[in-house]
Amino acid sequence: MQPLSVVIITLNEAERIDRCIRSVQGLSDDILVVDSGSTDDTVALAEKAGARVVHQNWLGFGAQKKFATSQSRHDWVLALDADEWLSDALKQSIADVLQNPEADAYEMPRRNLFLGRWLRHGEGYPDYSLRLYNRNKANWREDRVHEAVHCSGKVGRLKGDLMHQSADTLQQYLHKHNRYTSLQAEQLFANGERFSLFKLLFSPWVRFVKFYFLRLGFLDGTAGLIHIAAGCWTVFAKHSKLLELQQRDTAKKG
Repeated sequence: MQPLSVVIITLNEAERIDRCIRSVQGLSDDILVVDSGSTDDTVALAEKAGARVVHQNWLGFGAQKKFATSQSRHDWVLALDADEWLSDALKQSIADVLQNPEADAYEMPRRNLFLGRWLRHGEGYPDYSLRLYNRNKANWREDRVHEAVHCSGKVGRLKGDLMHQSADTLQQYLHKHNRYTSLQAEQLFANGERFSLFKLLFSPWVRFVKFYFLRLGFLDGTAGLIHIAAGCWTVFAKHSKLLELQQRDTAKKG
């Protein structure tokens, strides 16, 4: 089997890091945690679970994961967040493809736990994420938020689910997305995009129709409805914050 490095970025993830690391044990001899200054027991728990820990001040989501990839000991890398873990089926699928990789990177379905329910439709599933890659052919883009791996070669698809529990409460979930929309707006503004009333008004509705009706999000009940509505709110918030940045810039120049 091709040797594999697992990289995980952390900041105060003491409640989740052990589950994440234990899910990859037996799959890799190089489990790397890149911590950006945890004040809880994240580092101690990671080391106790068998990971090596490197400190790196926060660079942004994409840049932090790119740094973690550069610190891995092997060319094949599996990148996880601390609030994710491998299902048994996905772990076996990774082991199988690494026997003789036919692609340069692999994406996997991610199953999201939201309001106590594993989502099966809409935005919550399959939510394909490219996380297993040969770093000679693929690496992270340095986006501030909603970072992704860019692969210059062939991309395959794995069986089994990447399990994801992003927040324990709805308050935590919305707080996280409030922070993300600020980062998204800043990135859009830095890239030269400007406010569009059309996008503010219609993009959330297009998103709702797509995920709630076309992708059957209504089958996930109330949890599915709230999950998709929150996603629509993030679109509205992102464009609203872009307008605010634009107005501030205009006032500063005036």
